Amino acid sequence: MAYRSFRKFLDALEQAGELKRVAVPVDTDLLIAEWADREMKSPGGGKALFFEQPIVEGKRSEFPLAINTMGSRHRMALALQVSNIGDIAQEIQLILKAKPPTDLRDAQCQEVVTILDTGFSMLNEKSASKDPISGIQHPASGSFTLRDLPILKCWPKDGGRFITLANVHTRDPETGARNVGIYRMQIYDERTTGMHWQIHKVGARHGKRYYERGERMPVAVTLGGDPVYTFAATAPLPDGLDELLFAGFLRKKSIELIRCKTIDVDVPADVDFVLEGYVQPGEMRPEGPFGDHTGFYTAVEDYPVFHLTAITHRRDAAYPTTIVGIPPMEDYYIGDACVRIFLPVFKMNFPEIVDMTLPAEGVFHNLVFVSIRKQYPYQAFKVMHGLWGMGQMMFSKYIVAVDEDCDVHNTSEVLFRLCANTDPARDTTIIKNPSDSLDHAPTDQNVGSHMGFDATRKLPGENYNRPWPELLKMTEEAQALVDALQAQAR
Repeated sequence: MAYRSFRKFLDALEQAGELKRVAVPVDTDLLIAEWADREMKSPGGGKALFFEQPIVEGKRSEFPLAINTMGSRHRMALALQVSNIGDIAQEIQLILKAKPPTDLRDAQCQEVVTILDTGFSMLNEKSASKDPISGIQHPASGSFTLRDLPILKCWPKDGGRFITLANVHTRDPETGARNVGIYRMQIYDERTTGMHWQIHKVGARHGKRYYERGERMPVAVTLGGDPVYTFAATAPLPDGLDELLFAGFLRKKSIELIRCKTIDVDVPADVDFVLEGYVQPGEMRPEGPFGDHTGFYTAVEDYPVFHLTAITHRRDAAYPTTIVGIPPMEDYYIGDACVRIFLPVFKMNFPEIVDMTLPAEGVFHNLVFVSIRKQYPYQAFKVMHGLWGMGQMMFSKYIVAVDEDCDVHNTSEVLFRLCANTDPARDTTIIKNPSDSLDHAPTDQNVGSHMGFDATRKLPGENYNRPWPELLKMTEEAQALVDALQAQAR
């Protein structure tokens, strides 16, 4: 069953031995971030942390704070309620590879219909007049403000406190298409924040259309609820695929949507917090610096301003947050789950792909390892250019292609192939492509060079004129015999 609240997810983590309670008061100014950073960098991502007494500006917040809740492969599986993330990938693969039924009893067809019926149909839109479950509403003009939330200052030179797990709900004013994205929000004062949607993001696209119409843009921000909402908001979905529809597919349970009180935007009814407000066309304000997932502070730049009109929260609300920085961090595990779940989509476009990963050291976009079944010359370059043309993969700074017998999850093995199998002049390609707005290395923001390495074995026709050597490998018989001898020796 899907989680009926963020608290239910936290209960599941605690029952699984994946959550540590912190009973002592801890300041939201740097101290929780430092504690969480140590936990995230411990073996396997450590544990989720539940701070019962977060301190904000010298006062105890009425809301507890949870961090690192998805910071391991086990916790990601718990968040999506599967035994293994690969289970979801298998469902997607089944849908993508489904063939027309041979008769009405076709087992595969029936299984696909069941998946779709319990997945992508799971959206139950209601324009209800109620608040979120057990909700308490505070108008923006009241005494309850953003200052009452345990919002973190993550790094010493950050421009202020930042909401880091904000699910930002926007809608195209022309088509009505909905989008949910994760955009950080710097707290300017009790009722205004920055809205850090970068130029490539759908939220920015929606904003541009409101600006062109000269209309105020309604924006809703949700925090908490079923963790699948946050995951869906980060997922690299094909443009136009509704994040909440995808969330329904993942959780196998309908999502009840309710209308916000002060703006015409629908949000899930079971979230912990709803921040209602608007973005005014043409209003920009300096945002940052911010210690980002790149491991560096991102510079101060002008971004739109979010104006708060109301806050609604559950009576038992818990504040979800995260920090980003030098890897490994919690976001690595979220990104890793995305790649594993959407691998069937990549394989559908490129059947030669065997496996793919984004190592933690690459902080998402900087480094991609992909293994392929190579059949013809320059096939590795074909795959690289294809990946650069797929959504968020356009930001991939370095792509390393290896043969199918190389484990892309073993960075040491990939680097061995890279060093052994490449001649730099022959086996690299450099292109110009859009770059991550947060990447400080390119000369000009949002555009830069990307590099591909063909670390596969070379075939005739790839400007290699010698016999390719055979990789060292022991016989299976010798391996089995030594396994038995070592077992006797123990």
